[in-house]
Amino acid sequence: MDAASAPLAARMRPRTLEEFVGQRHVLGQGSALRALIEADELRSVILWGPAGTGKTSLAHIIAGATKSTFEELSAVSAGVKDVRAVLAAARQRLGAYGRRTILFIDEIHRFNKGQQDALLPGVEDRTVVLVGATTENPFFSLNAPLMSRSLLFRLEPLGADDLRAIVCGALDDPDRGLGQVGPGGSGVALDEDALTHLVERADGDARHALNALEAAALVVSSRGASRITLADIEDALQRPRVIYDRAGDQHYDVASAFIKSIRGSDPDAALHYLARMLEAGEDPRFIARRLVISASEDVGLADPQALPVAVAAFQALEFVGLPEARLNLAEATVYLALAPKSNSAYAALGAATRELQQAAGPGRVPSHLQSASHPGERKLGIGVGYQYPHDQPGHWVAQRYLPDGLEGGYYRPSDQGREPEIAERWQRRDRLPAKPTTEPDAAPADTEEPPP
Repeated sequence: MDAASAPLAARMRPRTLEEFVGQRHVLGQGSALRALIEADELRSVILWGPAGTGKTSLAHIIAGATKSTFEELSAVSAGVKDVRAVLAAARQRLGAYGRRTILFIDEIHRFNKGQQDALLPGVEDRTVVLVGATTENPFFSLNAPLMSRSLLFRLEPLGADDLRAIVCGALDDPDRGLGQVGPGGSGVALDEDALTHLVERADGDARHALNALEAAALVVSSRGASRITLADIEDALQRPRVIYDRAGDQHYDVASAFIKSIRGSDPDAALHYLARMLEAGEDPRFIARRLVISASEDVGLADPQALPVAVAAFQALEFVGLPEARLNLAEATVYLALAPKSNSAYAALGAATRELQQAAGPGRVPSHLQSASHPGERKLGIGVGYQYPHDQPGHWVAQRYLPDGLEGGYYRPSDQGREPEIAERWQRRDRLPAKPTTEPDAAPADTEEPPP
């Protein structure tokens, strides 16, 4: 394929480190990888990162900067035979001309164990310098000997500023970009809201952004226009803009509606607002935190499994990330929406806080509950009179725990879900006879006493 007919993303591939946009944490001035490339002293490296973050572009920059022979294989189509042929040619080249070989393998995680084993000897004796690109975690997809002989660099999704620079560069470039596209060769312009939407919806993927831009430019040019609108970008992305301001009222309004839909036991509405936040690019950790809060605030003891479900969704988000974790968030959302509801714990904490704030003081901890780690303290009455619940029927004994001056009565169980069953055990305790003790301070000393 000639350069003119290549896709825009391929035409705009950076040719030098100076043209490369983003990944400053691995390619910034003074970084190890940049120094190795500029000195043409590259060691075997694994480039790990999402699609469209510059892995292949970086390999092509290396190809242009090195005096070594550059070979390229795709793990999708290459087999053991291909690997061995490259290694044999590299050995011959090194022996005859003293010239090294850099071998770039795209999608290296697709190599099976046999293919990786065939590659290992050439990497180990530096017959080839390996540049492997992968979107998968190399600690799971590559064998340990290959990893131990390679430097690992992790590329991150491109930020909004980086994507904006790449898109604007493609619009302005008259040779490789879209600078000559449009009526009279005057190029095409991109409306600001269309640019913002493209950058936001590209998910840190430069290739995705440039492909959508090229598609929109072709459609606009075919109708004799020269301006790409928001509607054109939405059509190219096949993802309409969701009206949602993450820093303004929409953020709070939609989040509020999300929680109130869960509280109101409407899974459809809750899923709508979940989808709305996710499509608008809301931070998924914010959503997961709201689910954890709702599990205790709105479901509570009516379903004690609600909190573990919400926490598990948060943990799953950290483990797998988006887009897969959308399913974990959706499952937790539906579970909480369908669960029986109780705010008794929330209300009880509020009641306890109000009484504490209105009281003359927090009250002194009753002396029989105070810590008595020294025998002399017990002579002063500290810790004396405490009755050990595990010595009593039902592992409970009637004794005062609240400080004097506070009335209590904060917790009022609801009649929802499992809470009546849980509360019944609590409410029937005062009907149990107390087992007399020989001494009022029969409990073990604090140094031996089990945790409260």
